Amino acid sequence: MISNIYHNIIKNGHRIFIVGILCLFGFCLVQAMQAPRKKNKKRPQGDRVYLLHADELRYDMFGPTPDAQIVKGKVSFLHQGGRLTCDSAYFYQGSNSVKAFGHVHYRQGDTLSLTCERAEYDGQMQMMHARRNVVLRHRRQTLLTDSLDFDRLYNMANFFDGGTLIDGKDRLVSDWGEYHTETREAKFVFNVKLRSGKDVVTTDTLYYDVPTSTAHMVGPSKIVSGASVVKTENGFYDTKTDKARLYGRSTMTDKDKSLTGDTLYYVKNGTSTGYGNVIYVDKKNKNKLTCNYLRYNEKTGKGFATRNPVAIDYSQKDTLWVHSDTMRIYTFNINTDSVYRKVHAYPHVRAYRQDVQAVCDSLVFNSKDSCMTMYKDPITWNMNRQLLGEQIKAYMNDSTIRFAHVIGQALSIEQMPDSVHYNQVASQEMKAYFERGEMKEAESIGNVQTVYYLTNDKDSSLVGLNYLETDTMRMFMGAQRKLDKIWTNKFTSTMYPITQIPPSKYKLPSFAWFDDIRPKDKNDIYVWRGKAKGSELKNVRRHEAPLQVIKKQPASSGSL
Repeated sequence: MISNIYHNIIKNGHRIFIVGILCLFGFCLVQAMQAPRKKNKKRPQGDRVYLLHADELRYDMFGPTPDAQIVKGKVSFLHQGGRLTCDSAYFYQGSNSVKAFGHVHYRQGDTLSLTCERAEYDGQMQMMHARRNVVLRHRRQTLLTDSLDFDRLYNMANFFDGGTLIDGKDRLVSDWGEYHTETREAKFVFNVKLRSGKDVVTTDTLYYDVPTSTAHMVGPSKIVSGASVVKTENGFYDTKTDKARLYGRSTMTDKDKSLTGDTLYYVKNGTSTGYGNVIYVDKKNKNKLTCNYLRYNEKTGKGFATRNPVAIDYSQKDTLWVHSDTMRIYTFNINTDSVYRKVHAYPHVRAYRQDVQAVCDSLVFNSKDSCMTMYKDPITWNMNRQLLGEQIKAYMNDSTIRFAHVIGQALSIEQMPDSVHYNQVASQEMKAYFERGEMKEAESIGNVQTVYYLTNDKDSSLVGLNYLETDTMRMFMGAQRKLDKIWTNKFTSTMYPITQIPPSKYKLPSFAWFDDIRPKDKNDIYVWRGKAKGSELKNVRRHEAPLQVIKKQPASSGSL
């Protein structure tokens, strides 16, 4: 009896519950039918995630996901203008989130598209976690990875399991990175590699600006372009124009040549510019250049160096150091078999090598004939010998002098061991011939004057002075640079005993000893010391032959 009553209550209660549900449904339906309809009503785009379509919807409150709606077949969601499609999904209305599976595709506007195999989307945080075969496309850029988090609030995509950014010809790979869709800036960290055409950039941290295609390398970095290698710790590289700006003691190497500086600018057309402690090294020719400003174009072969430039040649046993205010290099017939270069150094040229020193106002070296020409009060020293003139030409053979030519007011002086007396030769022109760097023959031409001291063979004491005047004289040197013989044309000569030398004959009228100007070591080339005012040589112009002018004869009165 009691059981029957209990059964009837349960049965009737169940019916009442069903009827109540049906009445509530009917009331809602009537209200909806009575509500006025608006044409072209837009879908709500508030903070909620909306399910737009699914072929199948299922809800199981007793299943493994009681708080989720299970949707399958052409699933489509909408949230604040972003559309998410997939094969199936768990839709959590309570937390305003979605778990999507199979052919996941997210679109935001006309510029951003994301595909993956599975994803989680949090509508509250506006965050998407995309996994497996993730492809993010934004304008012309494509980001490939396996794990990506996309933050809609900050418009930032973050990958942390290896990724590749493709931007036209540029291809960026790293272990971790982020990409900002609004600013189109990217950051890549750990094992970063950028390929731009044939150029490869490797670094540990790289910032990439998509609109300008500019890469900013931070930390130890390297750019490889064919045979050229660039090393820097703070550099900017424009992949569109192939321009590079390098800071923090960077180096560019191309085969046997290298350029190092505090700041380097490089353009792929061949122009390189260096600032601050610049060092240019040519290992093949064993020379280098240091300065604080350098500009050089590899394609034209033109260069310019200033701010304390020093050219260093270490091809010989002793190193040659040359300093001036400015240096220029010009290349002719470049990329041909007849290529040659001219180097200009000016003004205040000072040079030092252990066996030779020189000063002049300007210098030109021509590789075509290996000739170095010194202009305007040039002076050279070799041991106890000094040579000067209006112009000095030195012809080299592998950085070793083989022929010297002094033009105009030539003066050669040899200081004797007592540092008081001097052998002297003055003429309009001098020529000297060398073998293995040692002078073997010297020729003086035009108004030759000589002062030569005779010495005792036993104790090298001075015994007399020979004063000679002639038109042409040749001197032949023997071993240890000792005078072997002299040849001359018609001459006048006077021999004076050492005790009877007239005071006027000790020194020639043009005598000048410039030991105070002479560079003492490689560090002394930086301090300019020129001739004292009034002691400079005056360039003497050669007389020109007068031009004959034939006057036009007046026409005769009888001419036609």
